[in-house]
Amino acid sequence: METQSNQLKNYQALVIGATGGIGNGFVSILERDANCRNIFKLSRRDGFDLMDETSIKDAAETLKQQGPIDIIIDATGFLHDDVQHPEKAIRAIEPENMARAFALNATGPLLILKHFHGLLPFMERGVFATLSARVGSIEDNRLGGWYAYRMSKAALNMGLKTAAIEIARKRKLAICVALHPGTVETQLSDPFSSNRDRFTPEHSAEQMLNVLHGLAPTDNGSFFAYDGSVIPW
Repeated sequence: METQSNQLKNYQALVIGATGGIGNGFVSILERDANCRNIFKLSRRDGFDLMDETSIKDAAETLKQQGPIDIIIDATGFLHDDVQHPEKAIRAIEPENMARAFALNATGPLLILKHFHGLLPFMERGVFATLSARVGSIEDNRLGGWYAYRMSKAALNMGLKTAAIEIARKRKLAICVALHPGTVETQLSDPFSSNRDRFTPEHSAEQMLNVLHGLAPTDNGSFFAYDGSVIPW
């Protein structure tokens, strides 16, 4: 990642998952950025459904009318709900839960990239970022557990890397990256963050936007933490 800022001027941004904790943080920061002329927002409240490719495709088709979007941020992600919780041991693995985690954390974001990468500028710098997680790093896995979440985020990382290579063949200045937001004060992390320092969603989003503004095309297909450090695959 380059040390100097590549801050865009008069740019358009899209936040997918805009009503989630981190997604809303991105929206708040972008709304205060004088350089961002338009912010487009998508979420489940708008009928955007990661489990329904038609809704993803339709949203992309609608936004094509707005011209190139310079920064596209996928702020979706699933860890737990009232039915599904992270597995502490291999005996807790359930096929249905694994399939759901992969659908929401890997297949869904890749479908976003499939239908939305064409909205990036063709001859100018454009950035697509998806929220991954450090626990999706195979090399960094020292604690074990959380099978569905770890494996689905690792699958997302591989999909992002693979798509980044393909997309750059036509869009030479496209930058597709995975981002780790840190531990953030959201419903996703609430049950697992006792006695741990956490970022506010806006602070995490601001740090990640700083990373995105500093990226160069040579960073395409990389995995960064919120502070700009590279995370091993």
